[in-house]
Amino acid sequence: MPALPPAAIHPVKLEAFVFRCPISTPVKTSFGTMHDRPALFVRAQDEDGAVGWGEVWCNFPSCGAEHRARLLDTVMAPLLLSRAYASPAEAFRFLSDKTAVLAIQSGEPGPMAQVIAGIDLALWDLCARRAGQPLWRFLGGTRDRIPVYASGINPDQPEVLAAAKRQEGYRAFKLKVGFGEARDLANLRALRSLLGDEAPLMVDANQGWDLAEATRMAPLLHDFRLGWLEEPLRADRPWSEWKQLATATRIPLAGGENLLGEEAFATAIAQSPLAVMQPDLAKWGGISGCWPVVVKARDAGLRYCPHFLGGGIGLLASAHVLAAAGGDGMLEIDANPNPLRTLLSPRLSVIDGGACTLGDAPGIGVTPDLARVAETAARGC
Repeated sequence: MPALPPAAIHPVKLEAFVFRCPISTPVKTSFGTMHDRPALFVRAQDEDGAVGWGEVWCNFPSCGAEHRARLLDTVMAPLLLSRAYASPAEAFRFLSDKTAVLAIQSGEPGPMAQVIAGIDLALWDLCARRAGQPLWRFLGGTRDRIPVYASGINPDQPEVLAAAKRQEGYRAFKLKVGFGEARDLANLRALRSLLGDEAPLMVDANQGWDLAEATRMAPLLHDFRLGWLEEPLRADRPWSEWKQLATATRIPLAGGENLLGEEAFATAIAQSPLAVMQPDLAKWGGISGCWPVVVKARDAGLRYCPHFLGGGIGLLASAHVLAAAGGDGMLEIDANPNPLRTLLSPRLSVIDGGACTLGDAPGIGVTPDLARVAETAARGC
């Protein structure tokens, strides 16, 4: 993988935009239910008028979108706009260092890291647009076609949604589990009956099991030929437990979306209980923090499949980074309706043979029409 390119930048304006879209069908996980779809988009501008867009993770609880927007306005913007930087990576380190003590004092290392991540995404998009290159090429990539999978398939009649997504061109799917043995196994049987034995199928327990339950459940999943078992344990459990589970199942373990910081990822890679590494660019690190993680994970023989569940801007950034990174990873695309995703990532709605193409438009390839975004969000889905 190439190193991140040099790209001097002097930001002069930083803005946060919160949108919220009501949904008719709630999105269920083992730890809670989403009743609407929030999104927090970031717009950065440099001294020459170039603009870039990013996204801050804000899914659970959804009221956190407004809080993170205020953190950006009152804490991060004054810091970011105080100077010029040799690269977005330098800005990432500056913001992280300057707010490290405040994050501890306020008890908010997560929200602050997420805001910095969204800012970082906007700065890299800005630099790519300024260079007149798509982000995937600006980062050193050589391909713009990437495989995708339909994610977030709910436990209520999952075969119905999976069938619809297969009609749209998807060839790989991920089911939510952690709703009880009988229900989980019935859902997997229904999906295998629909999809056949060869279709890539993964499951996500969303941290829903303890070690005893995960160790009990994993062997029951073996016959379904799963591509990976995602977050079967809480992300804060010791790696010794993950290692025990890894020895108890032949299903590859996946995780990383809930790790925060270089040290956490370095430990995860060194301990090697995971076969699939899933950092979330909008949750920690942006591109500046996650790119070194991807390099180290790939060097260690791990598969890189970025986690993402949000709006279209962060999804596009994830797609471009995956394309630039290369390898055999797949892009996670939420199967549930979310106009804040589909409106802003039209290329990712065109699935051909299980893959999509990003194209050559500068940056992430879209410039949000905020009035249209607001109107679309108000209509809901």
